[in-house]
Amino acid sequence: MIANSLSYTQLLKRNRSFRRLFMGQVISELGNWFNFIAALGLGRVVSGAATEVTAIILIARLVPMTLFSPLAGAFVDRWSRRTVMIVTDLLRVVVALGFLLVRRPEDLWIAYVCTALLSIFGSFFEAAKQAAVPNITGERDLLAGNALMFSSRFLFMSLGSALGGWTAAYVGYEAAFIINALSFFASAYSVWLVPEEETRQKVTEINEKQPRSIYKGYWTDIREGWAYIVTHAPVATILGINILWATGGGAMNLIADRLGALVFAGENGISPDAAVAALYFAGGFGLFLGMMVARRVGAFFELRKRTVAFIGWSLFIQGIFYALAGVMPNLVWSCVMVGISRVLLGAEFAVQETLLMRLVPDHLRGRVSTTDRAAEMMIWALSTAVAGWSLNWITIRSLTVVTGLLSGTAGLLWLGLFVTRKVRLPKKISGHRYTQVAAD
Repeated sequence: MIANSLSYTQLLKRNRSFRRLFMGQVISELGNWFNFIAALGLGRVVSGAATEVTAIILIARLVPMTLFSPLAGAFVDRWSRRTVMIVTDLLRVVVALGFLLVRRPEDLWIAYVCTALLSIFGSFFEAAKQAAVPNITGERDLLAGNALMFSSRFLFMSLGSALGGWTAAYVGYEAAFIINALSFFASAYSVWLVPEEETRQKVTEINEKQPRSIYKGYWTDIREGWAYIVTHAPVATILGINILWATGGGAMNLIADRLGALVFAGENGISPDAAVAALYFAGGFGLFLGMMVARRVGAFFELRKRTVAFIGWSLFIQGIFYALAGVMPNLVWSCVMVGISRVLLGAEFAVQETLLMRLVPDHLRGRVSTTDRAAEMMIWALSTAVAGWSLNWITIRSLTVVTGLLSGTAGLLWLGLFVTRKVRLPKKISGHRYTQVAAD
């Protein structure tokens, strides 16, 4: 049972392989957010704060992940997950340094290409890591492991954004890009210390009856993942609500940049980079707190058979608080609303992601999780593009309200499907007993 799983501290102390993978992520995520804030700031400075440049950088970050994640999922289900993580980290060392070549508006294409390449390699790394985590943690500690992995990502989203904004404002963008490159190298070394055999489930007799030849096409692998999704309603529902959430939530990066740099910049002498970083810090720290409480929250609601209700209501309420961020009178209160919204979203996501991992068998996990991620990123990219276009007619504050409310509808859909019994969880998932959960 989840209630008997190791605490976060115990998991890190007792599971050496998880600790090494975790440290690799901590280091690379810190560098990632240095890069992200610096790339947005560099584009804003070089282009004279053109909205279309910010939108292109964001889309270049999202679209490649959409296109390559399904292939990455099939790839890591077939090949060494450890090797994939190491190679993609080393490739990202080189790409991260490419931003140093951007000096003039004519050089912005380099930033777009480097952003896209980081996204492509990152999709392979994430697919390998996500598929490996359940095997490294084991069933009992999966929720704790997921919560730690995602909480560290979002903690360093906040810290990395804050430090990246400070570094960009007072030291220069070059330092942020160099730190990003070094972080990928350190991550590769940390992953190298993880034994290969611990990243994949041992082949069972059942799996031996379904051999996957190296000549079998990757597109066939991808179709197998889709076939599993469409024939398993709970899995399809999780993917569906993530896509619906992204129709609104996908615009959050553009909103943070525009709201911070154009609305709140200048308050008490705060710079545009610092204002943007403050919103990212609030969001990232909120997600971190949500992930940190997810283990206990998940156990609490599971024991009371209210997991479905928790997921649905958390998604709905987070959208309300995010919408409120758009009407706050100053940066501090806007950050508070964003932070509360992300606490709810972080806890919900950890519980939902753990449920998905339990529903999907190991030999399909990479494909299903990356299909989920790719579909969400595709809508995220479209949401970003539409949001950027909409700013020709509405204010950034209005856009914040609209996107927050839209993201909250995902929770209402989830609740509606379970209340009407259109979707039901299986009674038993990977050794855990589940009964149908009421959504009220």
